[in-house]
Amino acid sequence: MKVPFVKMQGCGNDYIYFNCFRTPIAQPEELSVRLSDRHFGIGGDGIILICPSQHADLRMRMFNADGSEGKMCGNAIRCVGKYAYETGLVPREKIDVETLSGTKHLSLHLLQGSVQGVTVDMGAAIWSPQEIPANFPGERAVKVPLSVGGVEYCVTCVSMGNPHCVVFGGDPYALPLEQIGPLFERHSAFPEQVNTEFVQVLAPNVLKMRVWERGSGETWACGTGACAVTAAAVANGLCEEDTDITVKLRGGDLVIRYTTDTVWMTGEAKITFEGEVEI
Repeated sequence: MKVPFVKMQGCGNDYIYFNCFRTPIAQPEELSVRLSDRHFGIGGDGIILICPSQHADLRMRMFNADGSEGKMCGNAIRCVGKYAYETGLVPREKIDVETLSGTKHLSLHLLQGSVQGVTVDMGAAIWSPQEIPANFPGERAVKVPLSVGGVEYCVTCVSMGNPHCVVFGGDPYALPLEQIGPLFERHSAFPEQVNTEFVQVLAPNVLKMRVWERGSGETWACGTGACAVTAAAVANGLCEEDTDITVKLRGGDLVIRYTTDTVWMTGEAKITFEGEVEI
């Protein structure tokens, strides 16, 4: 059976999108592994299912390139908003999307009927190590030591619906990420594995980051990661609260505003191509 799909990306974080209002997708875990392969499949960081919801305008399910289901993806949800508006699925500038980490609220930025960007209310950052989850004592894991591969790091842990470990230092592109990324991802301190961001502070309101995502490896961008990095920067006294912070990722820039009540993320959403695939 041939099923239509749309390839979309936000800051280079690319997924394969299926409209499950039209065609339900069976065995998405297996399908994500097969289609994400950049040599033998369509290629992407995973697949996104756009599904009906009983609690919101629609529901987003995301599956990583290794087949594991993720709770939330900030770059993908912006693309879901663009797709929903431009296809007439939800013809409004305000869209609510159900995810495994709660319902997220989207505000679309339009130009001549086309969605140029999306601002997402990502919800409050979660600091409790038990809720992240991360095996650290106390109410927060901010600027705490962690030994990884025989090297001592200073890390800050936070959840944006999925777990993040943030490391501040020099140029993240000087790091051998393919070697150290998996060591963080599967560290015993993180019972559900972890996304890891390596960050350089370029200015009080500009951060440069590189990310290793659990289940996908290095990706060109991570929306929840950019939110986690900004929250960690405020917690470490490196950036100010309730201020627009530009986070520079490999695939482009995101603008993040952190407050104690919620985190706002603004960025692009673009269609790469459309097609049909045999499943």
